[in-house]
Amino acid sequence: MKHRTTTAITLLAVSALAALAGCGGSSSSSSGPAAAASGAPVRGGDLVIARTADSQSMNNTTVFDNESIWIFEQIFQTLYTVTPNGKGVQPMLATGYTVSADKKIYTFTLRSGVKFSTGQPMTSADVKFSIDQASAAAKGWGYINTAIKSVAAPTPSTVVITLKYPWAPLLADLSLFSNGIVPANYGGKTETQFYNAPVGTGPFKWDYWHKGSALKLVRNPNYWEKGKPYLNSVTWTDVPSDNTRQLQLKGGQAQIDEFPAWSTVASLKTTPDVTMNLFNSTRTDYLAFNETRKPFQDVHVRRAISLAVNRPALVKAVLFGNGKPANSLFPPQVPYYQAATPGLQYNLAQAKQEMAKSSVPQGFSTTILVSSGFSDYLTIATILQSELKPLGINLKIQTLDPNTANVNQQSLKYDMTLTYWTMDIPDPDELATFGVDPKSGARSFFTAYNNPTVVKATHDAEQTLSTSSRQDLYNTVQSDSANDAFMAFLYNSPYAYAASSSVHGFYVTPLGNYHMENVWMSK
Repeated sequence: MKHRTTTAITLLAVSALAALAGCGGSSSSSSGPAAAASGAPVRGGDLVIARTADSQSMNNTTVFDNESIWIFEQIFQTLYTVTPNGKGVQPMLATGYTVSADKKIYTFTLRSGVKFSTGQPMTSADVKFSIDQASAAAKGWGYINTAIKSVAAPTPSTVVITLKYPWAPLLADLSLFSNGIVPANYGGKTETQFYNAPVGTGPFKWDYWHKGSALKLVRNPNYWEKGKPYLNSVTWTDVPSDNTRQLQLKGGQAQIDEFPAWSTVASLKTTPDVTMNLFNSTRTDYLAFNETRKPFQDVHVRRAISLAVNRPALVKAVLFGNGKPANSLFPPQVPYYQAATPGLQYNLAQAKQEMAKSSVPQGFSTTILVSSGFSDYLTIATILQSELKPLGINLKIQTLDPNTANVNQQSLKYDMTLTYWTMDIPDPDELATFGVDPKSGARSFFTAYNNPTVVKATHDAEQTLSTSSRQDLYNTVQSDSANDAFMAFLYNSPYAYAASSSVHGFYVTPLGNYHMENVWMSK
């Protein structure tokens, strides 16, 4: 998810990154964490984040949902982490590294004085154990560590990673949350026992999780970064309803509203004692097709649906202008994004031609899975019902609670569904493999899509150190996956968070994560 060396660095071709144009502004700066804070930080306070859905698991090696990831990132830390602008990496639990001439042996020096929240010092044995466990997660994020041949711990402060072959995104991949450092042998517990009350080196430690209700972390007194965190605790509450989250923010029961409805953004900007933030993002929303179900194995059906979606109209109706139509699997802020990829943009006449070529030229009936309480996705589904009627497609909306909807999506128990992606590392490797490799833990973004040419280009790019050659390979990934319409790329949008004006230092990076150790509350 992140990427760094002794000093903050940027990825090759990261200069191609740019702030998402046309995504609107905010009532507070979104240029960095320092700009969001005001005055001297105050210690203390119990902050509540009202969020759209509950977490699925605290197992950082296997879970795929952001609602879990953004929480356990406060507990687990990686060797490197993303820079605030989302364009590079900087040291976290490592202070630097050296690399062999053949680019296959990396020797990392660990930060001294780091302890787990239990008070136990972190050593290279913990790092080796953690990366080995992450690599073994066949049904999770193990694919990220494909290039790692071995991990050694020659001294307590030194870790040596030997690769099978040169690997362009190594530092970025190591910084993914799945490579977060946990105690060796899970501190004497079983894996299941450990993740029921996880332990890490992060600024906060475990308190409780009342599933379906609330999850609470408290300050880690052994945190290595002096003076932090400022808050006593952070509690994430499960509040699927947009209206309820906003009422709780205004009433003081919550201090941060995660993803307020776009229809409310303008009014929240002028609401007293509320700061409405639109942070630059790498978020892309998609309409996903389950290729294990008929007729979605038919590329003509998928193309027809994608061509029938009026993306500019969606941006206007759903985002109230706070976004841009998406043209690629990759968001514009990611290195190797290809702006020239046209995707399949709105063209109803062409959509009808594709349907005529399909196995169901007269149309068919199907369902779209939507999470309850998320009004924006319900709006999209309703618009799609109308847009697909000219193709003879009768679309029914299936509404399930967010947690069940997530499980059904990941189990391929749906026809079509709405989903989204936020980058976790400043390199396309994670998204490309997650999105188009059916053998990855995500089965091609839970669509079962399989194009051998796209899969090969994805993996060739991982072992290609030349920037121009990687660009060519990722161009193939983007153009071919767009033509295959395995998902309809809908739009790119900023991260919307509404917060109480008493909250300072809250900043969401373009990769979607946030550092709660930097957040404080005025009295």
